Amino acid sequence: MLTVENTQKWLNNFYQKIEEHKDYLSELDTPIGDGDHGNNMMRGMVGVKESMARLQNPDLQALFKAIAMGLISKVGGASGPLYGTAFLEMAKKCTETQAAADLILVGLAGIKKRGGATEGDKTMVDVWSPVAHSSQLTTEVIAAAVAATKDMQAKKGRASYLGERSIGHLDPGAVSSGYLFTALIETEGIL
Repeated sequence: MLTVENTQKWLNNFYQKIEEHKDYLSELDTPIGDGDHGNNMMRGMVGVKESMARLQNPDLQALFKAIAMGLISKVGGASGPLYGTAFLEMAKKCTETQAAADLILVGLAGIKKRGGATEGDKTMVDVWSPVAHSSQLTTEVIAAAVAATKDMQAKKGRASYLGERSIGHLDPGAVSSGYLFTALIETEGIL
């Protein structure tokens, strides 16, 4: 169950993972994108931290909206709007349910609708979907989903311009999504 407290811990943990791996994320993005995914995500997570810090006694919906706005306003490229849309969809749904699995599922639907990607397109959807449909979320499920993007040919985003040359590279958005869900698992009391 997601609460204000454990969601804040989850996003703070995600912030630490992005900070630790931002150079790696940008390296992953260099051969198939703009080479800036790590720096963009770091800017976004600084925005999230600032947005969360401005809240006073928020409910879960207000927290999700603040997270979404922090990401949308600070992350360049497609990642900001996609991550932001996921959290906006969670904000809409959290008045009905606080179950992490249900909220991730609506987040996934938002990403698919906003970005037009589906499973197998070599995008963050390829991590969000297995996570959303997993009966038992584990680090192995996440790692396998991230690793699977390496052998895919990109059909969406900047990497799609490379055609077959996109094969053999991990999708940076899938990797950062992997960090998001690893942070979720590590946050006590959510799952």
